[in-house]
Amino acid sequence: MHGIAASQPYVIALFLLWAGLTKLLNRRMRAQAGQTALARLTGPARAVPALRLVGLAELAVAAALPLPPLHPLNATAAAALSAGFLVYLTYAHVAAPTSSCGCLGAHSRPVDARAFARAGLLLAAALIAMTGSGQPPLPAVVLVEVLVLLTLSAELDRHWLTPLRRLLVRLRRPLAGPAPAAVPLESSLHLLRRSPAYCSASAQLTSDVRETWDEDGVRFVVYGARERTAVFAVPLSGDDPGAVRVALVDA
Repeated sequence: MHGIAASQPYVIALFLLWAGLTKLLNRRMRAQAGQTALARLTGPARAVPALRLVGLAELAVAAALPLPPLHPLNATAAAALSAGFLVYLTYAHVAAPTSSCGCLGAHSRPVDARAFARAGLLLAAALIAMTGSGQPPLPAVVLVEVLVLLTLSAELDRHWLTPLRRLLVRLRRPLAGPAPAAVPLESSLHLLRRSPAYCSASAQLTSDVRETWDEDGVRFVVYGARERTAVFAVPLSGDDPGAVRVALVDA
């Protein structure tokens, strides 16, 4: 247990170091400070100075946490800072529910359960650190907790979660294989609009979808097209836009 407690200052220090440097060095984050919940709390004109002040406080605590003689005192400061994060997130969720918290990066996602879980984990780590002794830290514990904190950080989703979701879509190929009993029309239109056939005929289309019907594994989609009719054949199975065909027939 003492090894776990001794690991917490390093977990918190790494996270606060990232948070503080981001607030002080990220120009895009400072440019968007007026759009965060912090601007609602301090006023738009004071948002950037407040952001820098918080960043400096985070760096100061991060620098002091790994110093063994002062672990309990520094852990108390980290606990107070984490409790302040929770209070601020609560305020942001209530007073500015559509604004981001401005905690770790420039993004527009509002405060959600992951942000509260992250702040709660930091507070728990600080409270555990207050019970630590002179035991050496456990690298595995530090690594696991840092990974959990990073996973809870929506600011990093574009670096790992979004690419992972795209990879899963490519691997699972949800539009491939046998056609389901009822393929949604929107799925067919999505495939249609990405097809070379649609691109070649789009300049002539004069209406929205007029008619659709399914026949022999193909969905036919009809549009008006300058005194003619455009009939697209969209396969109900597969996800290749190149398989879409079009015919322009006299009205």
